[in-house]
Amino acid sequence: MQAKEIKPGAVVVYNDSPILIESMNVQSPSARGAATLYKFRGRNLVTKQKTDITLKGGDVLGEADFQRRPVKLMYSDATDMHFLDDQDFNEWILPLDEVGDAKGYITEGLEGMQCLIYNDECIGVQLPTTIELTITQCDPGARGNSATGRTKPATLETGLVVQVPEFIKEGERIKVDSRTAEFLSRA
Repeated sequence: MQAKEIKPGAVVVYNDSPILIESMNVQSPSARGAATLYKFRGRNLVTKQKTDITLKGGDVLGEADFQRRPVKLMYSDATDMHFLDDQDFNEWILPLDEVGDAKGYITEGLEGMQCLIYNDECIGVQLPTTIELTITQCDPGARGNSATGRTKPATLETGLVVQVPEFIKEGERIKVDSRTAEFLSRA
């Protein structure tokens, strides 16, 4: 795959490792005959380290033997999370330390979650951008406070704590951005 064809979300092989491209920047030359540079920031799917890649437009990177499989959470134990493949009902096991911060968003009924499969092994989980969760604990808003501007901490059903506006009450379902852990709206 040529550098000019690579888009964010693609998985390529760089230095014999699968790299998930997260962002890109194109630098056009100011002089005649100079090459356009494509700068990519990606994450190594095996080691979880960030990687910067700079290529010219005609440079080629190989596509990784990689799949995204839709899954649902079956259960979680003290060391692992167990996922069920929606298509072939295969079980994928991922250690909790590899799940990382994503475990604060994963519930049994979560739609749109995908396992990242590299060489027939589950190496990570990709979450949908927007996730609906229920507030299990938050302080009541003080009467007469403005509906905008001020926030308060709220604990969600997974144990994740996010800042919500003061008018939000305990027991409500809210939408949360899984990339930034920010409150988006009521569900």
